[in-house]
Amino acid sequence: MKYDYIKIHERDNCAVVINENADIPFGHKIALEDIRQNSPVIKYGFPIGTAITDIKKGEHIHTHNLKTALSESGEYEYKPDFTENGSSSEELYFYGYERSGSRVGIRNEIWIIPTVGCANSVCALIAKRANEEIGEIGDGVFAFSHPYGCSQLGEDLENTKKILAGIAKNGNAGAVLLVSLGCENNNLSHIMPEFDGFDKSRLRTMVCQEEYDEIEAGVLKVRELARLMKHDTRKKLPLSRLTVGLKCGGTDGLSGITANALCGRFTDILTKNSGRAVLTEVPEMFGAENLLLGRAQNREVFEKAVGMINGFKKYFTSHSQPVSENPSPGNRAGGITTLEEKSLGCVQKGGSAVITDVLDMGEICKKDGLSLLCGPGNDMVSCTLLTAAGANIILFTTGRGTPYSAPVPTVKISSNTALYLKKKNWIDYNSGDLLKTKDYEAQAHKLADFVISVASGEAKTKSEKTGVKEIAIFKDGITL
Repeated sequence: MKYDYIKIHERDNCAVVINENADIPFGHKIALEDIRQNSPVIKYGFPIGTAITDIKKGEHIHTHNLKTALSESGEYEYKPDFTENGSSSEELYFYGYERSGSRVGIRNEIWIIPTVGCANSVCALIAKRANEEIGEIGDGVFAFSHPYGCSQLGEDLENTKKILAGIAKNGNAGAVLLVSLGCENNNLSHIMPEFDGFDKSRLRTMVCQEEYDEIEAGVLKVRELARLMKHDTRKKLPLSRLTVGLKCGGTDGLSGITANALCGRFTDILTKNSGRAVLTEVPEMFGAENLLLGRAQNREVFEKAVGMINGFKKYFTSHSQPVSENPSPGNRAGGITTLEEKSLGCVQKGGSAVITDVLDMGEICKKDGLSLLCGPGNDMVSCTLLTAAGANIILFTTGRGTPYSAPVPTVKISSNTALYLKKKNWIDYNSGDLLKTKDYEAQAHKLADFVISVASGEAKTKSEKTGVKEIAIFKDGITL
C-alpha cells in the first residue's frame, strides 16, 4: 500500500497519512523508521509518548502501540527563546464600535444576563418580546442561560460572579440588562462591585421578586437601552484594538498541521499589528508547555504561566484523576493518540507571538500580544471564558465539527476539506487546501481578510445566522 503523508519536523520519526486507504486511516500516524519498545515517538519535533511495543517502519501508530509519558507535575526553568513580535509594514483596520474605557465592539447587541439560573426563563422571555418590538435597532437581543449563581460556595461562587461580570463588560454588548431573582447568593449586592469604575450608563438591573410583572419591566428596560444605542455607528479602527480568542474543538490528526498552524500565522499578523490574542485550554498545554514557557516576555510572566499549568495539574490530581485523561473518543478516531500529541497541535494556534500576560478566570485581557488564559479544554466553558476575557471574536478550529458558538462571533475553521464540504452549515473557513498548497503565508492573509470582514459586520458567521449563542461556567466545588 502506498501512503501519501506529511512529515512535520525534520526530527520526527512518524508522519501523518493524508490519503484514504484500508490500513492506516486518513489523519493517523505512520512510522517512518523502526522504533524500539520504550523509545519516544516524535512528532512536531517533540516526544508525543512512548512506544509500548517495537514498531516497524510503515506500521500504524496509535493507541495499540503508543502511550502517554506525561507526569503529574513539572519543574520548569526560565530559558527565554523568542524574538519580539516586531511591527507590521502593513497597517490593518476594521470597522467597529468604540465603547467607554478604551473597549471596542464588533457587534452592537443587547445582552440579558441572569445572575442566577432561576432567572433563565425570565431572561429568555424578555429577549423574545424585545426582539419582536425593537426591530432594526442594534444587532439583536440575546439572553444567556446558565445553571449557577446560587447553592455555590467559595471559589465557585466567585468564579460565577467574575465570569458573568466579564461577559457583561465585553465590548460586543452595546448594552446589558442584569436580571436577579432576588434571593440568590450571586444577587445584585454581590455582583455589582465588579462594575466599580465601569461606565454603567448602558447597564440596567432588575430584581424579579420586586416586580409585579417582571417580563414587562424587563422589556421596558430593554427599550430604554435600545434608545441609547439608536445612533451607534461603526468607525475605522486599527487592528490593534481587536481582541481575538483562540480555541480548538473536535481535534483530528490534521488540526495541528492545517487549521491550528494557520491560526498561528494569523496570531503573528495580529500581534505584529499590536492586537491582542488569547489562548486557553490549559490541559491541552500539558506536554507542550515548554514551547510556550520559553516565549514568556519576562520572569514574572513565566512564573504565572508555570503556576497556572501546575495549578491545573493539581486540580486533576485533587480529584484523583490522571492529568493525561485526554484525548476524547472523537480525537482518537481522528488520529490523536496522546495528550502530548494533542497539546503540541493545540499550541500551534499561538504562532510565534511573545506571551505578555497570564489571566485568571474572569480576568479581562488588557495587554497587547499573546495572553494565556486559565481554563479547561471543554469547548463551552473555555469559549465563555474567552468572552469574559474580552474577546471580540473567536477562531475555533475543528477536525470533527461542532455547531456550538460563544456569545461573540465564533469562526469555525475546518482542518480538512471533507468536513468543510459535509458541514457547510457549521464551517466558515476551510484550511484543508493547505495539504496541497502549503502556502501558509497567503492563507494567513486570506484568513485575516475574512476575520476583518466579520469584525466589520460585512460578514456573519454560520452560527450567527442561526442565532446560536451559549455560555457555560466553570465549576469545581460542591452544590448545596
